[in-house]
This record gives sequence, C-alpha cells and structure tokens, in this order.
Amino acid sequence: MAEKRKLFEEVGAEPPKERTAPTGGMIDAGRRGARGAIRVWLMVLFALVVVMIGVGGLTRLTDSGLSITEWRPVTGALPPLDAAAWEAEFEKYRQIPEYQLQNKGMSLDEFKVIYWWEWGHRQLGRVIGLVWAIGFFGFLAARQIPQGWTGRLFGLGVLGGLQGAVGWWMVSSGLGGEMLDVASYRLAIHLGLAFVILGFIAWYVYALGRDERDLMQARREAEPKLFSMSTGLLHFAFLQILLGALVAGIDAGRTFNDWPLMAGSVFPPNAFDLEPAWRNFFENAGLVQFMHRMAGYLLFIFGVVVWLRGRKSPNADTRFRFNLVFAVMFLQVVIGIVTVVYFAPTEIALLHQIGAVILWALILRARFAARYPKRQSIREGN
Repeated sequence: MAEKRKLFEEVGAEPPKERTAPTGGMIDAGRRGARGAIRVWLMVLFALVVVMIGVGGLTRLTDSGLSITEWRPVTGALPPLDAAAWEAEFEKYRQIPEYQLQNKGMSLDEFKVIYWWEWGHRQLGRVIGLVWAIGFFGFLAARQIPQGWTGRLFGLGVLGGLQGAVGWWMVSSGLGGEMLDVASYRLAIHLGLAFVILGFIAWYVYALGRDERDLMQARREAEPKLFSMSTGLLHFAFLQILLGALVAGIDAGRTFNDWPLMAGSVFPPNAFDLEPAWRNFFENAGLVQFMHRMAGYLLFIFGVVVWLRGRKSPNADTRFRFNLVFAVMFLQVVIGIVTVVYFAPTEIALLHQIGAVILWALILRARFAARYPKRQSIREGN
C-alpha cells in the first residue's frame, strides 16, 4: 500500500529508492539501432569503393579493361585454371578490335597481365556486393537498423547492382566496330555513378556519427547560405570529375602537354575536326582536355569564393572543414598541371584520381558541417 503524502509535501518529490535513470525522449525511442556498428560497416564499404576507383583507374591506364570479353557475374569469379582455359580466353580477346588493330602479336604472358587487372577489378566489385549484402541483411535480420534507415541502406545495394550493369555496358562498347577503347561517355557515367555511391556512403557515415536528437538540434543552427554554396561546389566538382573521365577515356591527358597554353595558343587547334560536330566534345583530345582545364580553373575560383564564405562561419569546426577543402583543392590543381606536363604517367594520374576522391569526401564533410554544425563553447567561438 502506497504511503500517504503530506498535504504540503513538495510536488514531484520521490523517495530515493523509487527514482529511475532517464531513458531518453521520444525522439530517440526506437531509432537508435546499431548506429555505431552500421557506421563501421559503411566505413568498410567506403574504403572498398575508394580502392575500386583506384583499381579501375589503373585498369584504364594499363589498357586492361577489354581483356575479359564476357559478363558472367557468378561463374566469372573463377579465373582460367589451366593452359586450355587460358588459351580459350586469349582467343576471345583476339577477336576484338583492340587486339587486331593495336595489340596484334601480343603473347599469352602479356595477355595474362592485362587479364589479371580486369579480373581483379571485377572481383573487387563482387567483394563489395558481398560485404553490402552480409551487412544489410545481417542488420535487418537482427532488427538493428535505425528507424528510417532501411531504405537508404538498401538503396546502396541497388546502386551497386546498377553499377555492375553500367560497367558491362561500358565494356561492351569496345568489343565491336573499330573502337580500340570503351566509349568515353560510358566511362564517365561509370565513374560518375561510383562517386554518387561514394557520396551517399560518406554522408551516411557523417550522419550516423551523431544521434538523431543532436542532429535535430544542430539543424536549428545551420547556415543555409553556406550549405547552398557548398552544394553548388559539390555539383561543380562532380561535373569536373565527369570531364576528367572523358579525358582518361581517350588518353587526352597525354596530348597537348604544354601549360598554361595548348600547342602555343589558348584554344587547341583542330578542336572541331570530327564529324558530326558533337563527337568532338567526347572524342577530340584537344577539346576534351580544354574543357577539363577550363572547368578546373572555374571550379577553383568558385571554391575560393565558397572558402571565403566558410571562413566567416561562427563555428570553428565548420571553418576548419572549409579550410581543408581549399587546401586539397589547391593541391589537386597542382597535381593536375603536373599530370599534363609530364604526359600523364601512371603514378601521377592515379594520384590525381585519388585526389578527386579525397576532395569529394571533404566537400561533403564541409557541406554536412554547414547543415549540422557541431556545438561549441563560447570560448571556441571567439
């Protein structure tokens, strides 16, 4: 039987033995899930996609992308296991234009080198799909996915499957006709989708690093103008990435190797030699490199404008994020110039591509900081 309260006893007073620890508000109820574990899983996926982009770049730079002429998502996981199997694969390669017009006379040992690059690229794609499936369905079965996150995490798997199909669509463009490489615009779509996937993963990692209550409170202190400008910077950087893929697709980085001019002039000669005219925007090395250069200059100028705005943020963490973006953007411009001047050597070209990945993630992080600024003390704000 409950003990009677005194008439003037303080409202809300409870005996110590009946006090319970706070369990959190309705905002957090049912939403927590395994946020930390899912975040680690996404970080692993992020790292794998970065490696995938690097391996894809090396596959392109070593002209290995057409060495496997069939798309076998399951059985293709096994490489040739004996001499007869190797000879059969080599014979398939001999039937495509790249061998007949460019690599005629290649030895089986030389073929094996490019085959392993492409096989490794595809195998890594399978590994990424497996890691996603194990993680997603594991968390789903354990009911550990936070509320509102199931669709987002499932969407990553859908995008990954689409990426595999786009990859084969890209490769198939170089298996017939007179093309020696894959279509550059298909390469751009393939790389662009990889960066889209990477962007979603990065954003989710940032969001899962803080609980829902914190994010809702932080959004009240967001900087809408800075967020909008950083969104524009993100889109501009994406365009530059696509243009970089066009450059890589036709080896345009190994032509017009003077800087800041191109063959001694601002605009490259013979920029519209191909017919019909639209082909020049995808296949003319001079025009494609010119577009990449000009977009790079404009991106840097806009990046400076966004950085200057970011420096005015009252939040120290936000200012730091935009400082990082500016520093890496400047470094990326320098690496791009060096890549051109030295005829796009494999090591520097790969460094330039990885630099784009780092810059992409940093722009996303700065954008996130503008939308969800971290709390700071009054002293830190000074």
